[in-house]
Amino acid sequence: MVVPPPPKTSKPEPRPGRGRAGDLFGRLVLVLILLAVVAGGAWALATFNRSGPGQAADPPFPVPFLAVEPGAAAPGPGGEAPPAGQPQSTTDPLGAWAAALSDKTDIPVRALRAYAIADLAMRTQAPACRVSWATLAGIGRIESHHGTIGGLRLGEDGRPSRPIIGIPLDGSPGVKAIADSDGGTLDGDTRWDRAVGPMQFIPTTWARYAVRANGDGQDPDPQNIDDAALAAARYLCSGGRDLGTGAGWWAAVLAYNNSTEYGQNVYSGADAYARAGNEG
Repeated sequence: MVVPPPPKTSKPEPRPGRGRAGDLFGRLVLVLILLAVVAGGAWALATFNRSGPGQAADPPFPVPFLAVEPGAAAPGPGGEAPPAGQPQSTTDPLGAWAAALSDKTDIPVRALRAYAIADLAMRTQAPACRVSWATLAGIGRIESHHGTIGGLRLGEDGRPSRPIIGIPLDGSPGVKAIADSDGGTLDGDTRWDRAVGPMQFIPTTWARYAVRANGDGQDPDPQNIDDAALAAARYLCSGGRDLGTGAGWWAAVLAYNNSTEYGQNVYSGADAYARAGNEG
């Protein structure tokens, strides 16, 4: 039903007065609304500029938690990484592989190269071990988010933008007590040992398993993700373990950190990364 307009000669009914306080309140509300609109527009413009026209930010790579029973299964290998190109070569199959997989998994290219190089090295040094780049990535994800924990970034030299040094192993609740073993050389602590680097090695374990990944004759560096990933692979493969089996994989990972939840978190990441790697 349409309501007819009032006659032109009629006078509008006066509105009840709100008083001075009411007028001020109304103006304040109007100002707040205008500020909210301006702020919302600025936020929308910033989001648009970050994402680009018609683009939305990609969601983070999903890693569903898998409550796998210890020893029950091993994650898939994730496909074999190609070898790195020779220094004089114009092509780098490993670099192309890492760049494509980084887009899928959110793992930095530099970290993926390190995990793959360690995988390839162990295929020669301990072929029966069957450690995979995906398992190394699963550990790197938990230990330091692939060297980027706390907003750090990996440089082309394989080192994080700031050294990664863990808490003192001083026997606090939930923490094992390990007295200083290296005079603070690796961790800067002369009283207690601390886990160091992207793969979080304590000095005594590092001293036993570390080698220089690029073979340049320099001392191995736990902050260098190439050296750290290779040391982790050597440690996981120690004792003749076969990480292609459920029993062998779990024995290796629980030796790294004797916690079922830790093992399940590593398994979850390794499985997700392996699936992404198998997609081609």
